[in-house]
Amino acid sequence: MKYFFCLILITTMPFLSSCSSGNNDEPTQTFVVTPFNPVAVQKTNAMKIYAHYMPWFETKETSPDGKWGWHWTMANKNPDNITNGKREIAAWYYPSIGAYASSDADVLEYHLLLMKYSGIDGVLVDWYGLSNYNDLPQVNRNAEALFKAIEKTGLEFAFVYEDRFLQGDREAQIYQAQQDMRYLQTDYFNKDYYIKVNGKPLLLIFGPVTLQAEADWTRVFSILSNKPTYLTLYEHSNLAGTNANGEYMWVFDSQTPAMQYQKKNDFSVFFGGAYPGFRDYYAQGGGGSHLFDLDYENGNLYKNLLNMAKQENMNFLQLITWNDFGEGTMIEPTLEFGYDFLKSTQTFAGVNYSESQLTLIRKLFDYRKEFKNDKEINKKLDQIFYYLVSLQVDKAVELLQKIDN
Repeated sequence: MKYFFCLILITTMPFLSSCSSGNNDEPTQTFVVTPFNPVAVQKTNAMKIYAHYMPWFETKETSPDGKWGWHWTMANKNPDNITNGKREIAAWYYPSIGAYASSDADVLEYHLLLMKYSGIDGVLVDWYGLSNYNDLPQVNRNAEALFKAIEKTGLEFAFVYEDRFLQGDREAQIYQAQQDMRYLQTDYFNKDYYIKVNGKPLLLIFGPVTLQAEADWTRVFSILSNKPTYLTLYEHSNLAGTNANGEYMWVFDSQTPAMQYQKKNDFSVFFGGAYPGFRDYYAQGGGGSHLFDLDYENGNLYKNLLNMAKQENMNFLQLITWNDFGEGTMIEPTLEFGYDFLKSTQTFAGVNYSESQLTLIRKLFDYRKEFKNDKEINKKLDQIFYYLVSLQVDKAVELLQKIDN
């Protein structure tokens, strides 16, 4: 009877293209996202590897004044000028994804997944405190967005405090630094994914530059219930006195890495360093005087510094930097270097991943932008993210292929 009924409908009502069993009110199926907790990447190298991160990039859409941020423009560049698909930015090297905003959730996802699959354990975030000076409120906003993204990926993080813009007289500067420390203790130090060294939260400082006396830092830390493991810049620990637990290496033109490693046993904690090269844009961008150049040696400088850290048997290594384009120390993918620095990091960390996973992550980023207004596809992209943070790479590839088709 059912077949006969359908036949009548087809012959007498030719505009009907199919038969129904009567369930015309059945809802359209939508993709359901299944979250997964992040899983740690296995490494054969036990050294803790952290990337120094700059959260200071702004686009016209994210800046309060509707202009490109200084770190893309300096004094004389205009990213609205586009030549051969590239914006005019204040840098010698160009990010593969173009000039971006540090608060962009898609950018943060892209950066952190690249780190994860490169064997990087966490992020050391350059941070200027809670000051309202210049663009520092936006830097703090971007840092907060970064921390929320870090929690989802299973990486760790800690702060690299910048005291150079503390305002007012000495009492006002100390008071502001105390407020910054109280904020860190209240909002971050106790989080599970905040980096702990010797049982205490890790805090680095780029300097110190403004507060340069032991008594100053004793007062700054006096308001904390749990004083951090505090590392100063190389050869700056004397400015913090007994408050300093150690130092970390940086890029200098006169103090070579070999010279810096000679001090590693002088402290209870010492961070090694590796960088790809150095070529600042300050003079060309009208943002200051040229500092110096360090040749990238076709990627060999970075490889040699990684190997040096291994030979020195370091427990901690800072990659200098993830994205300081103004000084040319970036290891994030660029048009000029591609994934070379991240592939070297993968080899050094001893992870079972390669460029194929890095390009997969880039594809996820591209689809985030291409389909930003498609809710259904973005659900699938969310699922791909959960697959990637839980190391289910095959499932991520399979779902991406379905989107392709």
